[in-house]
Amino acid sequence: MKQFLLDVIAPLRQSDAERVDRPIHWLLAATIVLPIAVFLVGAAISYREHELEAQDRLQRNLSTIYEHGLKVLETVELSSRYLDELLIEVTDEQLRRDEAGYHRRLKALTDTLPQFADIWVIDGAGHPLVAGTVFPVPQMDLSDRAYFRAHRSGVVSGLYIGDVMQARATGERGQPRFFALSRKRVGKDDQFAGVTVISISPDYFADYYAKLPQPLVASLTRADGLVLARYPEPERVIARLGPGSTMLRRFTAHSESGMLTAVSSIDGKERIFAYRKLPRIDVYAIAGIDTSEITEAWLAGMSRHLIFGVPATLSMVALCLLVLRRTRREATTNRMLRAEIARREATEEALRQAQKMEAVGRLTGGIAHDFNNLLTAIIGNLDLALRRLEGNERIRTWLGNSRQAADRAATLVQRLLAFSRQHPLEVKAVDINRLVQGMSELLRRALGETVTIETVLAGGLWKAAIDPNQLENAILNLAVNARDAMPEGGRLTIETANCHLDEHYIEQTGAEVMPGQYVMVAVSDSGTGMSAEVMNRAFEPFFTTKPTGVGTGLGLSQVYGFAKQSGGHIRIYSEIGEGTTIKLYFPRLTGQPDIPAWSARESGAAVPPRCDGDEIVLVVEDDPQVNALAVEALQERGYRVISAPDGVSALNLLDSAPQIDLLLTDVVLPGGMNGRQLSEAIVRERPGTRVLYITGYTRNAIIHHGRLDPDIDLLTKPFTAEALTRKIRQILDGPRGE
Repeated sequence: MKQFLLDVIAPLRQSDAERVDRPIHWLLAATIVLPIAVFLVGAAISYREHELEAQDRLQRNLSTIYEHGLKVLETVELSSRYLDELLIEVTDEQLRRDEAGYHRRLKALTDTLPQFADIWVIDGAGHPLVAGTVFPVPQMDLSDRAYFRAHRSGVVSGLYIGDVMQARATGERGQPRFFALSRKRVGKDDQFAGVTVISISPDYFADYYAKLPQPLVASLTRADGLVLARYPEPERVIARLGPGSTMLRRFTAHSESGMLTAVSSIDGKERIFAYRKLPRIDVYAIAGIDTSEITEAWLAGMSRHLIFGVPATLSMVALCLLVLRRTRREATTNRMLRAEIARREATEEALRQAQKMEAVGRLTGGIAHDFNNLLTAIIGNLDLALRRLEGNERIRTWLGNSRQAADRAATLVQRLLAFSRQHPLEVKAVDINRLVQGMSELLRRALGETVTIETVLAGGLWKAAIDPNQLENAILNLAVNARDAMPEGGRLTIETANCHLDEHYIEQTGAEVMPGQYVMVAVSDSGTGMSAEVMNRAFEPFFTTKPTGVGTGLGLSQVYGFAKQSGGHIRIYSEIGEGTTIKLYFPRLTGQPDIPAWSARESGAAVPPRCDGDEIVLVVEDDPQVNALAVEALQERGYRVISAPDGVSALNLLDSAPQIDLLLTDVVLPGGMNGRQLSEAIVRERPGTRVLYITGYTRNAIIHHGRLDPDIDLLTKPFTAEALTRKIRQILDGPRGE
């Protein structure tokens, strides 16, 4: 079930946020992109509509300009024919003599037709004969005028449109500028007799164009690019299209009408132009509108849409952002929930593992006392038999084999107790660097010559409150396991360091340890490594990858139990083919002066001295065989021994005993009084009495949280006669407490 949940949760953790957010992101993008796209499409359509409307208005204005120019042209043509009929067979002398009469006639015509600025009749030499607005006509030479030269040379046979000029005779009183529409006068024998000139002011057209629907640029332009009339009026008096302008190229190509967008060569503004050629003359009616005017009208229309569209779009975006925020919050909550489910599954699995270990521990602790009593009797009696047996080597060999088997059984029980965290720890303030250095010779003997041992010891290493003997056993167990993982030899590295385990590390690894400062001991090898499955089961009791009959599977279990009982932590790092590193973490020793300092162990145990017979030991043990063993071992060393099976019997013996030098008592006693209570009662009655506890079970009155109470001397079962007498001698010869 746990693996299934992890398989499901793992991909969810990687892509859950993206998978949940993706539709909202698409919706958010749509709320932004779609309104913008709709706005852009609508803006394009709107601009096109404004452009078409402008073109339509342009065509209507062009039609009006064209019709107006056409009417003026027709009026000029009719007036020209009238002048031809008026002046037919009239000589220049007659005109000079009757200048006043002819002046009146021409004046009546100019007064009737406001489009005419003036009418002049000029002789063949270029001198004016009569005018419609000037009387008498001034004497001047007009032979330099372009229209006069054109007619005299015969280049033009019909109506000629001249340049825009400044009036010489009437510039101060009348129109400052004009352009002339002239026709040739024909005399006798069709000879050139002069010209008739009808002057038209550009302002006449400009005033008319100003009344058309605006905005508008209108003009009459000659085919060679000369602007005859324009609205608005150009800055230059005489304006002309640029030689490279698009409009002039159209005129040069004899285009009769059309529409184009170009930059005006008159004022440099971009416009849409529509043009149309007047009939019978090379003059074009032109209407134009600034593209900027179209853009401004378009922007004005679009701004009204934006007034409503932008708030609506922003509201949709804000709504999507709110949905996205809530979705992310819910996704985070779901992710945290799934993480909590996974964490609980892992915790439940760890709890099941702990319960399994606890069950094994309880089972071990429950039978350890009886096993230790049995093993104490077996080992003690075998030792007594071996010491007293003389000759018959075969029997000694059999007894020696039995002794070895009993030792192996005792070691097995001790490892089970260590795994179940029920082995009593004699805690001391240990300098682990010194302890590791002191084990070098032992490790070399245990590992052999094919394994190279290296130590990397940290400077300034903190001290740790641990049982040094158990730490030595743990390092030795790890070293032996490392040797077995390097069948062809390799490198073993023992490293120490100060470190800090923080809450993040504990949360990530699921370690059952308090955050804080620790002393780390790491044992690394270059062996075959472990698979993930083996690492998960490495600390289980009796689990081993070694062949059947090789190893008990309790080495790592003992190390695990020792680390946990010491308040520390253990972690395995391994890869197949890359080797293994096992790290032990022990709490740093701070502010505990009552913990005795550790000193390096002596190389050998001296033979316990004999007693001179004046020291009395009270033995209190409920197991008859262990009781008898202890009594016989002590008597053999010269001690006077008093024996009792329980606490009540022991107290009754005090009245008959002259003195008690040492109380040797089991911690667990029948009759309602344990060894601690018995010792307290005897010490009250016989102050100065030394006490040595023996036990095969750690859940008792002198051991709390796996550690001996202060100032307690303990000998664990099974023990040998030598170990018993040596311990008693140490206590009796030691300083006497108050």
